[in-house]
Amino acid sequence: MVARLVIAAPSSGAGKTTVATGLMAAFAGRGLTVSPHKVGPDYIDPGYHALATGRPGRNLDAYMCGTGLIAPLFEHGARGCDLAVVEGVMGLYDGAADQGELASTAQVSKLLRAPVVLVVDASSQSRSVAALVHGFASWDPEVRIGGVILNKVATDRHEHLLREALGESGVPVLGVLRRAPAVATPSRHLGLVPVAERQAAAVEAVAAQAEQVRAGCDMEALLALARSAPDLHTEAWSPEIAGRPHAGGPVPPTRPAPRVAVAGGAAFTFSYAEHAELLTAAGAEVVAFDPLRDEALPEETSGLVIGGGFPEMYGGELSANEPLRRAVAALAATGAPVAAECAGLLYLARSLDGSPMCGVLDADARMSERLTLGYRDAVAVNDSVLAPTGARMRGHEFHRTVIEPGAGALAAWGLRQPERRVEGFVQGGVHASYVHTHWAGAPEVAARFVERCAGGPVA
Repeated sequence: MVARLVIAAPSSGAGKTTVATGLMAAFAGRGLTVSPHKVGPDYIDPGYHALATGRPGRNLDAYMCGTGLIAPLFEHGARGCDLAVVEGVMGLYDGAADQGELASTAQVSKLLRAPVVLVVDASSQSRSVAALVHGFASWDPEVRIGGVILNKVATDRHEHLLREALGESGVPVLGVLRRAPAVATPSRHLGLVPVAERQAAAVEAVAAQAEQVRAGCDMEALLALARSAPDLHTEAWSPEIAGRPHAGGPVPPTRPAPRVAVAGGAAFTFSYAEHAELLTAAGAEVVAFDPLRDEALPEETSGLVIGGGFPEMYGGELSANEPLRRAVAALAATGAPVAAECAGLLYLARSLDGSPMCGVLDADARMSERLTLGYRDAVAVNDSVLAPTGARMRGHEFHRTVIEPGAGALAAWGLRQPERRVEGFVQGGVHASYVHTHWAGAPEVAARFVERCAGGPVA
């Protein structure tokens, strides 16, 4: 059994990431092996979690992966750890639009049978904090709120008033944090600035968060609360077992392992750890490369995966790396499998904000004022290296860019929400789309991709 806590809040902006990351780093600093997790599709917060713990930050998304995989994926990520800290998403009870509690922090806490610590921004209230906490604690009796951490407390007098009010609520105060600029993490158009873009500053911020948490929280009480979580009685998810029914096993040993190059570096930081694990389990050799630095693809690349990130912040540098752009275009022209999501889609375009990109797709991309955000229910409208026609997948869009046209002659996905439309490109071995997917919820995607990389048939 892994001791565990869910860090939630009444709303976004209360300080969940600061508290969760600080707790992870503080407990890791005490010699505990800490497993970091994030509810929902967020890619950026897990980067800070990984920095705090030295382990991959993992997502628990009940919409994209299904409720039945939340506990197994948690067990997979937390295997061998002393403690797991799960950072929630938005407000405690906020989930997928028009889907009830689906994908909410509350639902994940129940699936994990984990106690919840509520982080409250107390900067503009005193006695009212008790009514707020009481309402959240009583809304769903299956959600166990084991304590509250008060954030952005102004003075000793303010703290006294808050503690006095909460004394009548029955929910213990497990921490009080004062306003502290040193722990702040800069944001921009899609949230926090990723760790890969500010490594030294991020290290300092995480250290400051850990110190703030150590000084302001009852660490022993928090650890005791985490250890009160009962056994989950579930088998850990396994990439080897998950992919087996779809591929009939990994690539046969008589065939060399296909080499799959996966884009990384500061421009392409959005990825789920399970993707590389599934590719490896299906028989691929996964090799990372950085489009900002490397002028060639890894030798003997058979397939290419380009995930999400911030190419719009590095358009000039990506464009300046002409040798790699040519190499990517040449690989795509051979029909080799190429899977590109969001940032990867932009990189394959003809141009991004006027700067030449790889030119694989006859489309041009640009920044936009409009934020496109939300879960997507998708169906494959054409056969591709990722899915056969008619295959259903759930995904997520999150971008402030536009690509024109929005779909190729052969589109990637048909979307049903929030409006019916087709989007993305299927072109030879290329599958490019704005939709982020989580392959743990559809392991046949990785198996199909690797089979194609190995030169096998794609039915």
